[in-house]
Amino acid sequence: MTGPVVRAREASGQAWDDPSETTLYDALADMNLTWRFVIVERLDLEPAGQHYMQVYLNDDLSYQVEYREGGEDRHFQAHVPAQPVVIGVDPVARVVADWAAGRQGWRDALPWEPWP
Repeated sequence: MTGPVVRAREASGQAWDDPSETTLYDALADMNLTWRFVIVERLDLEPAGQHYMQVYLNDDLSYQVEYREGGEDRHFQAHVPAQPVVIGVDPVARVVADWAAGRQGWRDALPWEPWP
């Protein structure tokens, strides 16, 4: 039997192996000014610990989204402004779910810039 491919972890310490899209959405929607981040890691890629996407909730309820694909030169960030309540975390959740599933198109969904 093989191990999990994706692991998600929220700031509270709660973690899920191979989370469903619904679980990812719920973890992101549950972020608040006390529990500000969610990290989703690909466990099937090398080097280990260097393939992840993380979302941080800023004080103004905007999102800082980062992804890394290996070394420091493959680390990127995007800012997602605070969304109306009716939209909520949807734009961020779609990108995270697509990335975690290895689907195409997530790179075009946000204005990525190299991490400083």
